[in-house]
Amino acid sequence: MENHTMLQYFEWYYPKDGSLWKKVKDDASRLKAMGIDAVWLPPAHKGMEGESSTGYDSYDLYDLGEFDQKGSIRTKYGTKQDYIDAVHAAREAGIQVYSDIVLNHLGGADDHEPVTVRKVNPDNRNEFISEPFEIDAYTVFNYPGREGKYSQFKWDFQCFTGVDYDARTEESAVYSIQNEYGSGWENVLDTENGNYDYLMLTDIDFRNPHVREELKKWGEWFYHTAEMDGFRLDAIKHMPAEFFNEWLDHMRSVTGKELFTVGEYWSPGDLQSMLDYINATGRRMSLFDACLQANFSRASKEGENFDLTTILQGTLVEALPELAVTLVENHDTQPLQSLEQTVEPWFRAHAYAVILLREAGYPCVFYSDVYGSSYTDKGTDGFDHEVTMEPLPQLEVLLNLRKDKAYGEQRDYLDHPSCIGWTRSGDDGHQNSGIAVILSNGSAGTKRMEVGVHFAGSVFRDYLSHHQGEVTIGEDGWAEFYCEAGSVSVWAKA
Repeated sequence: MENHTMLQYFEWYYPKDGSLWKKVKDDASRLKAMGIDAVWLPPAHKGMEGESSTGYDSYDLYDLGEFDQKGSIRTKYGTKQDYIDAVHAAREAGIQVYSDIVLNHLGGADDHEPVTVRKVNPDNRNEFISEPFEIDAYTVFNYPGREGKYSQFKWDFQCFTGVDYDARTEESAVYSIQNEYGSGWENVLDTENGNYDYLMLTDIDFRNPHVREELKKWGEWFYHTAEMDGFRLDAIKHMPAEFFNEWLDHMRSVTGKELFTVGEYWSPGDLQSMLDYINATGRRMSLFDACLQANFSRASKEGENFDLTTILQGTLVEALPELAVTLVENHDTQPLQSLEQTVEPWFRAHAYAVILLREAGYPCVFYSDVYGSSYTDKGTDGFDHEVTMEPLPQLEVLLNLRKDKAYGEQRDYLDHPSCIGWTRSGDDGHQNSGIAVILSNGSAGTKRMEVGVHFAGSVFRDYLSHHQGEVTIGEDGWAEFYCEAGSVSVWAKA
């Protein structure tokens, strides 16, 4: 079996020029040669901001860049045909495609209607601070631009649990909709703000059986339209776990496919909540390891004060590696974004060595670490900030090492607060496989580690070229390996 690697093929500030799907198509063969086996593509549907939308503000799930809605036909990333062509090109290159699914909310309604609501305390959504009263809520989605093509379903207040705007009074607040399916929020596992069912815009009510059936029909249509290989599920901590149990079971049944799925349950520092969600969904999906990403961020900012022996502690990849998708950065953690939790440039190679060269976890590489990014946005101080994220120069080498050499028994030497390492003994299926990894967040370091007696007399070199010279493996399969200060070295057979 080959090691597989996923690439998140977008970042938040990707240009809104309709070029991304064409870039995927043009880039597919090169990505495969780099060692990429799957791409996670951003939401393909029309968002409320039209061609400016990243897709996380879902408007019409059936509009993949086909209809003149929200001021454009194409989406930020291209047209429907561009998307289909991109998926097919990736698959022809031997790359699987995971489509981003955003089902927590809709935005940009076509009209408002009178709706009975109760206002809630935004810091404790279980606390209702008004009696039922009427507002004009933007809960009518009838998609005049699509004219019923693909689906006749019309969304109204019976399909939603809450909104955050009253068009009658122009007041913004969190309003719980009183409909025939409930007078409060749905049961979700996350208890932040008392109950975190409501996140943003017009929150979908999964207690409504007609909604669940429509989303299953949409899922079938989407699959048969684009023929993706799996899903990335957005904002799942704000949705009842039971819905995705039903939806994923349905999708896997009707397609007859495994449909690899990874969910965004973003709870850095709260591993137990992630494990609870995995239990609630019966291990139907993997989760992004937000806890490991938080450790990387903290380690990069604390420098030598961070104890590297703890880098994996409290993480999903340590507790449940078979369901952990590991990552260094993503579109939410990048600078100036809502979940900003950056990994400083000096530590990114360290972090990628951890996720790419160890045996546990399914690594996800970030777009900006491959291609770089440059953008301007407002910070929390209200001022514009220019951001440049340089591509990681060692990344392609690390990807090649993962594909060619990071196999076999793993021996850990996570035994020093500022210098840790591990080895992989290699296997018969990958010629000359086997590596020794050593990294430091302080001064230059050395570590005596075992790679195996089958390497006795073999000469190893540092494939990242940080340390010059060679290491000869002893007759007992051990050797002293080196790394420079604040650096990472990956030693393998020359």
